[in-house]
Amino acid sequence: MARDASPRPDDSRDESARPTVEPAQPLGGFRARRRRRRASHSHGFVLCLIFVSFVFAATAPDTAWAASVLVLVQSATLVAALWTSGVAGVHSWASRGLVCVAAVAATLNLVLEGTTLTAAVGIVSGLLALAIVVVIALSVIDQSEINAQSIIGAICIYVLIGMMFMFAYGAVAAIGSGPFFAQGTDGTRSVRLYFSYITMTTVGYGDYTAAGNLGRTLSVVEALLGQLYLVTVVAVMVSRVGQRRQGRRRGE
Repeated sequence: MARDASPRPDDSRDESARPTVEPAQPLGGFRARRRRRRASHSHGFVLCLIFVSFVFAATAPDTAWAASVLVLVQSATLVAALWTSGVAGVHSWASRGLVCVAAVAATLNLVLEGTTLTAAVGIVSGLLALAIVVVIALSVIDQSEINAQSIIGAICIYVLIGMMFMFAYGAVAAIGSGPFFAQGTDGTRSVRLYFSYITMTTVGYGDYTAAGNLGRTLSVVEALLGQLYLVTVVAVMVSRVGQRRQGRRRGE
């Protein structure tokens, strides 16, 4: 019987011809960061809105309508931060929900009166400021380098820390049984704004000091947070800028 001369399939085929399976990327990992970075924009507009909030809080009267306007401005700033960071679009459900919540809080503050509602509006404004800090910090981390976007973001965060504690002081003054300051007054919003930034920068003029334990605790936390932010985040950014310049000089 003639042996079959047809060649048998070689089991030792080239391994490179076989399809390779790439490892799956984790959700919310590098791909998510790259997508947010491509969709991001400059934080200059957010910084302008924060400056508007700062000026308005420093000059507007300590009334219900001014608090309502601040809530709306804070919500608009958060929507802008979500857009500039590439986290969510202006017309997304998250942005629309934030605007609706802020509008309801502002309307209730105008229609109803009471210390509890005043404290609630202050807490909502503080939470909005905290959310803006988180969103901008996420955008700064996504940059992975020191550029104009990260520097403006760091400035926004530092200014927002003072705004956030101003709202916290206002809420404590509204629900507290005694005056917030040892000078025998709760102070106006502009006074609490002044006290917040004086505390954060540890200038310590001494014209206003917190009276209660909660107010003193918040003051200590703000002072520590402000100084730790300067000696860690800002110092690291400045050192990386210096290293980048040295690398360019060596390359030349």
